[in-house]
Amino acid sequence: MRDIASDDMTIFKKIKDLQEFLQLQNGKIVGFVPTMGALHNGHRSLIEKAKANAEIVVCSIFVNPTQFNDKADFEKYPVTTDADIALLMDSGCDVLFLPEVAEMYPDGLEKGSIYDFGYLETVLEGAMRPGHFKGVGQIVSRLLNIVQPNKLFMGQKDYQQCMIVRDLLRQMGKADTIELVICPTRREADGLAMSSRNRRLSEPQRVLSGILYQCLVSIQSKKSTDSFALVQKECTDLLKAKGIEPEYVALADAGDLKILDNYDGNDSMVALIAAKVGNVRLIDNLILE
Repeated sequence: MRDIASDDMTIFKKIKDLQEFLQLQNGKIVGFVPTMGALHNGHRSLIEKAKANAEIVVCSIFVNPTQFNDKADFEKYPVTTDADIALLMDSGCDVLFLPEVAEMYPDGLEKGSIYDFGYLETVLEGAMRPGHFKGVGQIVSRLLNIVQPNKLFMGQKDYQQCMIVRDLLRQMGKADTIELVICPTRREADGLAMSSRNRRLSEPQRVLSGILYQCLVSIQSKKSTDSFALVQKECTDLLKAKGIEPEYVALADAGDLKILDNYDGNDSMVALIAAKVGNVRLIDNLILE
């Protein structure tokens, strides 16, 4: 059973129906964009990238309960399905997969494959959100097995998650059959990374939040003149002075996310930041040029 949203996009709520549809596409290149809804222009850019690099674009909207280590955070996650469907249609998405929890977890939330991501799930987001990446691995593996895409499109804003998914593809034996395409972070005019969480910010909080990107730019601009420890302290002090609660301001190897104590002139590096503005937790990153 399928729901026709328009002549241009089809909505499926059942795995069986989606798979039957995809099997009829005669080997066309399938691009897949997994989301949790509350879509914005960052998601739009992923759809557009997929449209340019695949013949059929499938987007999923599923707020995955197993990746929320904070139940309150899960309950507060914005659900804007009608607006999401309008954005997807406007972006040229071909297929929307919109399952219920029981469809994705028919045997309960605890059942299914659990992947070990080793070091990657012990630092930064892994340390701050225990169990989060186990949940990410659980749901992304299920979605990939359902959709069987040729290309997977994800945003750089969730840098560590992209690395987790890259390792997941390796563990699933799909690294050679599914191409992971990491797309640049889309930003607001003041640099704030587009995020579904931004809509939970009050107007004063929204104005303050641009400081996170300013910190990342500062980390990049001072890499030839200052030690990272000094810039890290400056950024942390600035956030606190503005009433923002920093969780981490970090520098890491862009390839394996090994935490660095100082700038390394030989390797590609990424600066990463997480902070709470009021009760809204925001993350961002910047690959250092």
